[in-house]
Amino acid sequence: MVVSSWRDCDLDAVCARAKVFGFDLDNTLATSKQPMSPAMARRFAALTHLTPIALISGGSYGVVRHQVLDALDATAERADLHVMPTSGTRYYRWNGEEWTLVYDHDLGEADRAAIIASLERRAREQGAWESRVWGERIEDRGSQITFSALGQWAPVEAKREWDPDDTRKRRLARAVQADLPHMLVRTGGMTSVDVSEPGTDKSYAIASLADRLGIEPGQIAFIGDRMDPGGNDYPTALAGAMALRVSDPEDTLLLCDELISRLGG
Repeated sequence: MVVSSWRDCDLDAVCARAKVFGFDLDNTLATSKQPMSPAMARRFAALTHLTPIALISGGSYGVVRHQVLDALDATAERADLHVMPTSGTRYYRWNGEEWTLVYDHDLGEADRAAIIASLERRAREQGAWESRVWGERIEDRGSQITFSALGQWAPVEAKREWDPDDTRKRRLARAVQADLPHMLVRTGGMTSVDVSEPGTDKSYAIASLADRLGIEPGQIAFIGDRMDPGGNDYPTALAGAMALRVSDPEDTLLLCDELISRLGG
């Protein structure tokens, strides 16, 4: 399956069918680990008044809050936001005063220990345990363990240079998968590998959201930058969502303007 750029899609048909618009975070709404720009925050807030919005990210709730939720001003309609970090294995809603956890599907202690041990051992073997890092290399997100070769808060340029063709991440993911055949191991962001229970990639988020809202996966439009086979947004297309590929946050801004226009904003 090939996911086309949003520019090649019939946006009128997408808007007519979609009951929810889902967004990836890193390199879609914002650059890696950075808050949304004021321009993006304005578009995002405008969309919350026109349609339900789902935030579906492989990142932790803390990162989603830092990059998106705290960047929103009072005009955003938070009641129409579905916040789904760690690929939807956690789910938060606004109760009128604060974000509250609806569910979580955390890993067991034995699995968490085995995952952390495998990630460190294999990264050291492959020369991916770098001496200079920015923040944690291995982050326990409860329902997901994430290895970031340069640390969670590494500069974007350093991340881009570390593994421009994804070969290092994929090699590490294959080695960890061999250690843990009962787990799901996949590449995440520019320098990361994510490990969780099987069936908990972003296809899980699409299925879970559709079930909760009583709609079909095909009535969800999902916007992301990593829509190539093997990319962490690609499972949304496999789950049946209407997948719209963007190249970066600037491209997403242009798409948001088109959606706002078509949805009546």
